[in-house]
Amino acid sequence: MVKNSRFGSVMDLASTNVITIPPTSTIMTSMKTMVKYSFRRVPIADAGTKRLEGIVTSMDILDFLGGGDRHRLVKDKYMGNLIAAVNEEVREIMEKNVMSVHYSSSWEDALELMLQHNVGGAPIVDDEDSIVGIITERDIMVFLASRARYDGRVKDFMTRGVITAEPETSIEDAIKLMVSKRFRRLPVVKDGILLGLLTSSTLVHYFSGEAFKKLITGNAEDVLSQPITTILNNEKVLKYREPLVVHPEDSVTDVVRKMIEKNQAAALVVKDTLEGIITERDLMKFLCTVKC
Repeated sequence: MVKNSRFGSVMDLASTNVITIPPTSTIMTSMKTMVKYSFRRVPIADAGTKRLEGIVTSMDILDFLGGGDRHRLVKDKYMGNLIAAVNEEVREIMEKNVMSVHYSSSWEDALELMLQHNVGGAPIVDDEDSIVGIITERDIMVFLASRARYDGRVKDFMTRGVITAEPETSIEDAIKLMVSKRFRRLPVVKDGILLGLLTSSTLVHYFSGEAFKKLITGNAEDVLSQPITTILNNEKVLKYREPLVVHPEDSVTDVVRKMIEKNQAAALVVKDTLEGIITERDLMKFLCTVKC
């Protein structure tokens, strides 16, 4: 508990109503928590003291589902049985070395740490390492956007050379690609035409329920071998039915406004074909150079 201490400005931006789960929760519980609250990360904390013990992110879930080293838990311990594996305790896949922010820090310190560690959010802790808040890319972007005067064109700040997938790509290959490249979004393109956007949040949503309808044998391969159109055509799980699309000549001001209004973390940049992507992190880097 915070006692007789001075709050830093990070607490002006942070959410103090933090949803946490204990390390004994199941992986499925962590997935359903993400879906219920539209989170990409959930802090893992002691149920009594709220002491920070770890964090699980949507990318950790993808790693577990088939994208990386955590999938060995499914393959080796549960012989590929995903139904059994999702009931394993979340402590088995959570990140234990968590980058956190002290509650006395400034928002500038929090921003610098998040950019330095390449994370989209961080728990805020007190002197006893108990969680008192959480700060995310969205919190900082909304704060900066409300105070800054800025200009610029999307083409000058977007990420070019975006890696894409074709609709016939298997779910497993898509997950592996996203985990290996450490990006949360995968545009789906056919013959140069943008068909949709696969996100880590959409995948978590799919595997928290709908995917189990295809688990004929219980083996993860029943689902992982399916094409990604299985997800893109499922309106029950799509994070964004229509991806936010902007033009390279659009102003950064307009893009920030649209992302906030539509509650989207990225926009695809399209002229005649897909030219790039601009994300909350890209905009944070840009906006933090503007004097507020």
